[in-house]
Parts: sequence; C-alpha cells; structure tokens
Amino acid sequence: MSWTKVLAVDALAPGGRQVVKVGKQNILLLNHENELYAVNNACPHLKLPLKNGKITEDGAIVCPTHRSAFDLRTGEVKEWCPWPPGISKVFSLISKQKLLSVFPIRVDEGSIWIDVQEE
Repeated sequence: MSWTKVLAVDALAPGGRQVVKVGKQNILLLNHENELYAVNNACPHLKLPLKNGKITEDGAIVCPTHRSAFDLRTGEVKEWCPWPPGISKVFSLISKQKLLSVFPIRVDEGSIWIDVQEE
C-alpha cells in the first residue's frame, strides 16, 4: 500500500465532506456518523460529482443527478438509475452497472491517510 496524508482529522467534523485531489483522482472524504469514508467523487455512471449526494440510513451515497445509490463501505450498487420504468430500462441497456471506487482510509498522528491506486 502507498498511503498519502490528505487532511487533518479535525478538519473533517461529523457530517463533513471534503474533496481532495490525489494524483489524477478527486476523492470525496466523508465523516458520516463518526465513521470516515473515502470514495471517488465521480459517480461511475456519468462521472458527475457525488459531493452533494444524500447519505441513506443504510450507509449508501445517492448520486444527486441520476439517483443511483452506492454502499459507502464496499462501493456496491444499491440502486441503479431508479427513474420511471421506460427511462431506466433504456439507461440499463446503454450503461452497465459499475461499482463506486472506495479507498482504504486510516487515521494516524492526527491526520487522515488514504491509499489510492491510480486507475
């Protein structure tokens, strides 16, 4: 693993969100219910930002643009383009479900560190 220090832990208060750049990637750091998460800030469907996405009760982030939902821990798809049946069927034909990239995260010496492998 190649850990990169990205932010002081006290700079990400509970409920906080911060986008940091590591290499070519924009990583969204979240402090949700005192758990830290690091995910790719680009939704895997249309590559639109996730920073303002809603967090569900079961720990998924919802894309604010097309409402696909991804588990914050694993990146698994919880829901894919839940639009009306006719529209969602078209999107499922042209855009296959893709996992959200999640990154290992740790806190050490008062800082948040993540391991980002360049894609």
